[in-house]
Amino acid sequence: MEHMAALPNEKKRFPWIAIIRWLVLVIVLVFTLMPLVFMISASFMTSRQIVRMPFSWIPNPIHLENYVKAFQGNDMSWIFPRNILNSLIVSITVAITTVFIAAITGYGLAKFRFRGRNFVFMAIMATMMIPFEAIMIPLYMVATGLRLQDSYIGLILPFLVSAFGVFQMRQYLTTFPTEFLDASRVDGLHEFWIFWRIVFPNCTPVIATLGILSFRGQWDNLLWPLLITQSEKMKTIPLYITKFSEEKLTDEGAMMAVAMMASIPMFVLFAALSKYFIGGAAVYESRKG
Repeated sequence: MEHMAALPNEKKRFPWIAIIRWLVLVIVLVFTLMPLVFMISASFMTSRQIVRMPFSWIPNPIHLENYVKAFQGNDMSWIFPRNILNSLIVSITVAITTVFIAAITGYGLAKFRFRGRNFVFMAIMATMMIPFEAIMIPLYMVATGLRLQDSYIGLILPFLVSAFGVFQMRQYLTTFPTEFLDASRVDGLHEFWIFWRIVFPNCTPVIATLGILSFRGQWDNLLWPLLITQSEKMKTIPLYITKFSEEKLTDEGAMMAVAMMASIPMFVLFAALSKYFIGGAAVYESRKG
């Protein structure tokens, strides 16, 4: 029998749920992008134009002098490029070491059975419950005793290992096919080369995710560099922004230019690794399910 045709007077339901969903997403998007758009627009305005109400979102005329002032600073020291370099060195080093150490540790906890494995994993997870402020002073005393103040080692060493990174890599590698590893062992491949040639290259999504999060964590880190550095040449970009905003004669336009230039590395990094970052989140959720 043929299927009965739909009645001509049947009414289609109006997609209220879809409309509400899109409306909520648009509102969230607007409120998320508004500070960013304000920062970009204000970085090309004078201080008077920024505080004028109603605010004009299109700068007229464009003041490129703000970026010159951002580089030279209120004290004309031109220390901004050095502070940017310091943040790049610290953030890149921490991101690379965090990814590698977390990957090899997560691989051991996920694919090797040994006595106390669960205890070691839970001990690592327990460190996530300790706030940095609780260990900040003892850590500073240790760094002082080792004479690590005002050095790259002092800025980098406390953040080489991430408990969250170990957890993320371990959870991801738990579902990695063990058959590939067994086949490689049968072929006589050394365990490290199994990790380096087979496991590590197939962890690109979670590596990109962890790398971006580690880089951002150090790029935004204010508290530890504030403690461990004394000279202006060793300070990082958050300290420069703080000092710039605390000057008596603060130039709001130049301050927005500083914030804009400090945000560029994060934009570039996310744009370069966004497909892996989003893919890593999707794969993690699918494996979790």
